[in-house]
Amino acid sequence: QVQLVESGGGLVQPGGSLRLSCAASGFTFSIYTMSWYRQAPGKEREPVATITPGGDITNYADSVKGRFTISRDNVKKTVYLQMNSLKPEDTAVYFCNGDIIRPDATRYRYWGQGTQVTVSS
Repeated sequence: QVQLVESGGGLVQPGGSLRLSCAASGFTFSIYTMSWYRQAPGKEREPVATITPGGDITNYADSVKGRFTISRDNVKKTVYLQMNSLKPEDTAVYFCNGDIIRPDATRYRYWGQGTQVTVSS
């Protein structure tokens, strides 16, 4: 059974930090590209950060570059999102995603249930 379980969300003041974690099980974590997405009220889900299976390449949305850092531990089967200098506009539900396209072109995508991040004074 595939599971992605996010944790670490909460309420933080502007300028503060949070570290999200996503624990994976039920699939071969180390060969999947992992990402964090977010969805604010009334808005579409958007990608925030992506990391390749080996952890050597990362990509970020322009809105979070220089403030957020994605990382992964393939032994612990966990992906992280360190969020610094948080802004009210970072308020959203944050989702963990695992994605792979197999050699036969079959795509597998898995989602967590999401964790709420609220940035407010």
